[in-house]
Amino acid sequence: MADSDDSSLQRRSFLAIAGGTSAAALAGCTDLFDDDEEPEGWETWDHPDNVQKAQDAWETIEQNTGPTEEEQDARAEAHVEIEEARRDDMIILPFYHGLEERFILPEVDIEPFGSLGEHRQRFDEVEIEDSDRTDSDTLELINSGMSTLDPIESTDTASGIVINQVYENLTQYENGEIEGLQGQLAEDWDISDDGETYTFHLKEDVEFHNGEELTADDFVYSFRRLAESDNSQRASFMLNSENLAIEYDEDEDGGVVPDSIGVEAEDDHTLVVELREATPAALDILAYDAFAAIPEGYVGDIEGYDGEMDQEDFSTEEMIGTGPFEFVEWTSGEDVEVERFDDYYEGAASIETVHWEIVESDSTVNTRIEEGNVDVFTIPIPFYEPDKVEVDDTDDLGRELGTYDHDNLGEIDYVSVGTLSTYYIGFNARHVPLPVREAVAHVTDHESFIEDIFKGRGVPAFSFTPPSMWEEEFGDVTSYDDFAENFPYSKNDNDRDAAEEVLEEAGYTDDDPFEVTMTTYDDEAFQEFGRSVRDRLEGIGVDMDLRETEFNILIGDGEDGDLEIFTLGWIWSWNDPIYGHFGFEPENTDTSLIPTEADGYYLDWQKAAEGVVEDENE
Repeated sequence: MADSDDSSLQRRSFLAIAGGTSAAALAGCTDLFDDDEEPEGWETWDHPDNVQKAQDAWETIEQNTGPTEEEQDARAEAHVEIEEARRDDMIILPFYHGLEERFILPEVDIEPFGSLGEHRQRFDEVEIEDSDRTDSDTLELINSGMSTLDPIESTDTASGIVINQVYENLTQYENGEIEGLQGQLAEDWDISDDGETYTFHLKEDVEFHNGEELTADDFVYSFRRLAESDNSQRASFMLNSENLAIEYDEDEDGGVVPDSIGVEAEDDHTLVVELREATPAALDILAYDAFAAIPEGYVGDIEGYDGEMDQEDFSTEEMIGTGPFEFVEWTSGEDVEVERFDDYYEGAASIETVHWEIVESDSTVNTRIEEGNVDVFTIPIPFYEPDKVEVDDTDDLGRELGTYDHDNLGEIDYVSVGTLSTYYIGFNARHVPLPVREAVAHVTDHESFIEDIFKGRGVPAFSFTPPSMWEEEFGDVTSYDDFAENFPYSKNDNDRDAAEEVLEEAGYTDDDPFEVTMTTYDDEAFQEFGRSVRDRLEGIGVDMDLRETEFNILIGDGEDGDLEIFTLGWIWSWNDPIYGHFGFEPENTDTSLIPTEADGYYLDWQKAAEGVVEDENE
């Protein structure tokens, strides 16, 4: 998933690595800088050695995609080098890893979701007791604004929550647990020795909600839509080398030649997928919503199909999947509803209906909760009282289970889940020099900010990669704890003296401060966070203005290269560090190329190291 709810990323053309087995060595890496000439102004703005280190590390990852121990070791070391380069240039300051809390009426029996988040949770096994405030047939929930019902067009969590109830994939993370990757519509599969060919054997007697039987041709069509349709927002997940890297032919404009992707129906229940190179996370990627099956030819937005309906109607008025619930109605900005599909191949759901009211305002959400109109919910931060939580147990997946003493509802059930997400302070290096970035890091006391402002809903982040993923993927190179212990910017401290020292060495003082703008979410907690950072830097060489804006405007400004300091988040869609570190490839952070030719974070990292800077303070 892109920066939280990114809705603009289209496609990025990646050079495919052709032929042979990759060698676990650094070969053919791009030299970003002339060995004999340092970019003008680099001492103040950036360190080319760290930028080159990050570029070399990313290319090492790209050149070592196979399953051998040698290649795995090369990838692991390169991931750590990317984290070191990011930290040493302080191009992004990770702030906290997400901790999602859910509150559940005691009449509701629902399993907690896993670290991939609530949008992976299914509701077909939920059971509800009748009471004055609950209906055994209907699960009442709250959702935020949705963008679409079409799996290939969805980029936001709100849409994904609903899509997950109706559509299904070859594979799935059961209940969002990274430990639970398994077949969904695939009964089993075979993988070739070189890791480039996957043969999926589909479950039989699976029906779509319109009564048609699922076949491999439905997946061929659905995958083609993902790769070829102008409506696809996730083509990069299928095509790019850091994602699935499926085989395809490219036309003269850089697009996909129709019906050229490496997917074939061998028979009604056998699907063959051909990749350009071994992709270690292929089964994980295929569990993402955009790879869901819809009936062949249902939408006429790719060559060879007229369609039963146009895509605009399909994205707002219709859903035809194989999941345990079928679509009823979506009224944009108001509500959405699905109902039990009685012919579901794994048995009918235990509840009749799932209904979401769409509410954006914290105060309105809290009112709905206090009135007892919601069965499972998150209490907005302004209304949350952490001291009312009593944790009774921690399960095998590290989820805390207990109760919450609610003023209106009495004792209700409580669960907290650490998610694969990172919220951060980003810096566009063309606008913000290294000493200012370091100063921000010195005054950012992770622990106190999380406790005082975000009321404990997070875990301090000293790497971009979440700790559980770090230990699993490259803990043998260096442990997460050791990496965090070496954080060089006054760990968990508001160190104004250290911040003032680096600023003064760069020529920024109280009398002649560096002027900069921090842009935050239009969210009270993030606004308070911004005010606190501003106040801590006041009087020591930084004059910071604050700007709050809606999420979509923030994203647009980032793509235009207009953000200076900003807050954003990254949520992993599957359990793979590549889907996170690709955004640090310096060449991929060029905002003049985003979103059409690049899809990195809004950093302009390489540009700044080349001396292409815009110092508004000059």
